[in-house]
Amino acid sequence: QVQLVESGGGLVQPGGSLRLSCAASGTIFRINAMAWYRQAPGKQRELVSRISSGGSPNYADTVQGRFTISRGNAENTVYLQMNSLKPEDTAVYYCNIMGSTTYYTSFNSWGQGTQVTVSS
Repeated sequence: QVQLVESGGGLVQPGGSLRLSCAASGTIFRINAMAWYRQAPGKQRELVSRISSGGSPNYADTVQGRFTISRGNAENTVYLQMNSLKPEDTAVYYCNIMGSTTYYTSFNSWGQGTQVTVSS
C-alpha cells in the first residue's frame, strides 16, 4: 500500500512559477522511478518529466528548459518546479512512482492529481 499525496497546484499568470510536491507513504523497498504526468481537458494523459533511481531526469520537449524535476532530501518525495508557465501548461498534474514493496513485488502508484491553471 503506497499512497501519494500531491500539493502545490493553483492559478498563476503566464510567465509565473509553481512548484508541485508529491510525498509517498507506505511500505517501500525500492523506488525505480518518479514521474509527473498531466492531462488537459479532452486530451490523453502525457508524460511531463521522469527521474530515475540514479537521478537522471528527462523531460517532454514542450517543457524542457522550463520545468525541473527533483527528489527531495526525503527519499519518498519528488518535486516539479515549473517556471515560465504558459497557458498550454494548464492541466491536472499527476505524480507517479514505480518501485517495489518487497524484493519480488512491484508497485505503480498515482497521486490524486492537482490542478494547474495558467491564465491572465
